[in-house]
Amino acid sequence: MTRLRTRCIGVLAALALVAAAPVVGTAGARSGSAVVTAAKSCASGYKSATIGGKHKCLRKGQYCARSHKHEYPKYGYHCNKRDSNGRWHLS
Repeated sequence: MTRLRTRCIGVLAALALVAAAPVVGTAGARSGSAVVTAAKSCASGYKSATIGGKHKCLRKGQYCARSHKHEYPKYGYHCNKRDSNGRWHLS
């Protein structure tokens, strides 16, 4: 019975070390150096934007979400042009 208990304690200790390693590693990286994140880029002629919490590449004439119309002016666009089918486009 003691052999099983010793083995369980050893396994739990090893798991605790493995679980704590990423926390210690990221804390050191944040305090000591700048964290670099890759930003999504858009093709030439498009403007990178975050609409509705998602990355979008905007361009005049594209479809737009009328529910997020208040977010487009931050990027120089307006969602106020409606086509004959009732769809909204950026202007």
